[in-house]
Amino acid sequence: MAIGGCLVQRLLVLVALLLAQADHHHYITASPVQPFDRGYFPSGFIFGTASSSYQYEGAAAKDGRGPSIWDTFTHKFPDRITNGSNGDVAIDFYHHYKEDVQIMKEMNLDAFRFSISWSRILPTGKLSSGVNKKGINFYNNLINDLLSNGLQPFVTLFHWDLPQGLEDEYGGFLSPRIVADFRDFAEVCFKEFGDRVKHWITLNEPWSYSSMGYDLGTFAPGRCSKWVNQACQAGDSSTEPYLVGHNLLLAHAATVKLYKHKYQAIQKGNIGITLVSHWMVPYSQNKPDVEAAERALDFMLGWYMDPLIYGNYPFSMRTLVGKRLPKFTEEQSRMVKGSFDFIGINYYTANYAAEIPVANSVNISYSTDSLANLTTQRKGVLIGAPAASSWLHVYPKGFRNLLVYVKEKYKNPTIYITENGIDEFNNATLPLKEALKDPMRIDYYHKHLLFLRKAIMEGVNVKGYFAWSLLDNFEWNSGYSVRFGINFIDYKDALKRYPKHSAIWFKNFLHK
Repeated sequence: MAIGGCLVQRLLVLVALLLAQADHHHYITASPVQPFDRGYFPSGFIFGTASSSYQYEGAAAKDGRGPSIWDTFTHKFPDRITNGSNGDVAIDFYHHYKEDVQIMKEMNLDAFRFSISWSRILPTGKLSSGVNKKGINFYNNLINDLLSNGLQPFVTLFHWDLPQGLEDEYGGFLSPRIVADFRDFAEVCFKEFGDRVKHWITLNEPWSYSSMGYDLGTFAPGRCSKWVNQACQAGDSSTEPYLVGHNLLLAHAATVKLYKHKYQAIQKGNIGITLVSHWMVPYSQNKPDVEAAERALDFMLGWYMDPLIYGNYPFSMRTLVGKRLPKFTEEQSRMVKGSFDFIGINYYTANYAAEIPVANSVNISYSTDSLANLTTQRKGVLIGAPAASSWLHVYPKGFRNLLVYVKEKYKNPTIYITENGIDEFNNATLPLKEALKDPMRIDYYHKHLLFLRKAIMEGVNVKGYFAWSLLDNFEWNSGYSVRFGINFIDYKDALKRYPKHSAIWFKNFLHK
C-alpha cells in the first residue's frame, strides 16, 4: 500500500509539473526580457534552496528529540503565533526528506541548506547528558541522500531552536556558559558529519535571534521590556539583546577556532556565519537622514560584521549604547576577528531611514538606540510592492547596493547568499491550480538575480545563491499564514507537495 501511495503521489506531482509548465509557458516566452539563466553566472557558482529544522522537520517529540525554546514558546504562548499554530508537525520533512531531495534534483539544484536541531542531537543541550543516536542517524541519512543525488549539503548549526534544557539551566545565550555547550554540540556534528559536509554555518541571523527574542519579544524565548511588548513576562530590551549578541559572537568564534585547529585540515571544509540585513535608503538626501541610514546599517549588519572584520563593535554602537554594550577582551577580540572562511548574507527587503533626534527618554531599547526611524513608505508611497509579511517590500536594487557596501566596507569577503525570497498569503479558498500560480515570486527572483549578477560583475565575491525556501513551511510567529515556498504544501491533504510556477521557472533557469 505504501509503495502504491508513493507511486500515486509521484504521478500527481508529475501531472502538476506538466500542467504548470503548460500553463506557465506563455509567461516565460512572452516575457520581454532577454533569456537569462545560470550561464550568466561564474563557472562553479552554486544554486540551492534553504530551510531550517524547526520550520521543516516536525517529529518534535520523536526518536529522542528534546524540546527547544520554540516548542516551549509556541505551546506556552499560542496567542503570540498566528492561528495559535506550532512546529510539532511542520511539513514533516523528517519523514518526507527523500521525496524532497527528489524535488530538488528535479529542479536542477546544486545544493541544499538545512539546519541541525541541537536538541535532536543532544536532547538536553549538553554533551554530558548523552548523544541521541537516532538524531545522528536522521542527519546521516539526509546527508547521504543529498550527496547520492548530486546535491551539496550546507549545514547550519544554530537556526534559533535552542534546547530548552539550556534555557532552563542558565538562560541560554544570556549566559557566557553557552559558549562551551555550543562548541560541544558543534564538535559532535563535525565528528559525525564533517567527512561529507564541506560547508558549515555556525549561526543563522544572530540579529534576528537577539532583536526579536530579546528586544521585541516576538520570537522565542519571548523576552523584552514590558513597555515594548505587554506580552513579555520578563526581560530588558535595553541590555539583553546586546548581551545575547555578544555571547552569540563568542560561541561562533570559539566554534570556528575548534574547527580550524582540529578538523579543517583533515575534513577540508569551510566554515562561516550567516547574517541578515535590509538595505537602508536615506529618507531624504539631507545629511541627518543619510547618517541615520548608515547607523541603521551599523545596528543591523555592523553589529556582527564589524567584530568579524575589525574585532570591535561599530563606533556608532559604542557611542550610542555606551556601557550597556558588552566589551570584548583583547583575547576575545583576536578570536572573533577573522573567524570565518565565508559570510552568508540573507537579503529580502529595504527600509527608509530617517533621523530621530536624541530624546532623554526613560524607555530605552535596542530599537531606539540607533536614532533611526525605519519605515516602508515615504510621503504615502511604498518603497516597493508589498509581500504577505508586513516587513517585506520588493526592492531588488537594494540587493546589489548591500553587496557592494559589504565589499567596500568589509574588505570584500567571500559571500554566499544564504537566503532570498518572498511570500504570499496562505489563501485556503484557492483551488490548487490557482494556488500554484506565483508570478510575483518569479519576478522577484528574476530581478534579484539580475542585481546579484550586476554585483558580481562589480567585483563582489559571491560564490552561491540559496532561495528561501524550497517548500512552504512554519514561518515563526506568522505560523502557516504565509507561504515562502517555491513548492506548495497542501496542508489540507496529507502535506502533499506540488511545484509552483516558480519551481518550473527555476528548473528552466538552472538547466544543465
